[in-house]
Amino acid sequence: MLLPRLNEIIGEIKALNSRVNSLENRIDSLEKMLDERLVSLRNEMLARLEAVNTRLDSIEKRIPMIEDLTEIKLRLAELEKKVATR
Repeated sequence: MLLPRLNEIIGEIKALNSRVNSLENRIDSLEKMLDERLVSLRNEMLARLEAVNTRLDSIEKRIPMIEDLTEIKLRLAELEKKVATR
């Protein structure tokens, strides 16, 4: 009488163990997929940041020229006023 119930419990434990193993495999698979996506996203973000840095460097190189041009425009305006008043 006790032996059939014991066999039934053993069967249930084996079934639970199989389900746990299956869940572990799914979790491992999801972790691997998530890691791959994170690496991909990291690489993409690094590439985009590098592109932004390149653009900023280009803009920084233009700033002195823009400042010089602004100064030239101001001087030209002053000269035009002087010439117009003569």
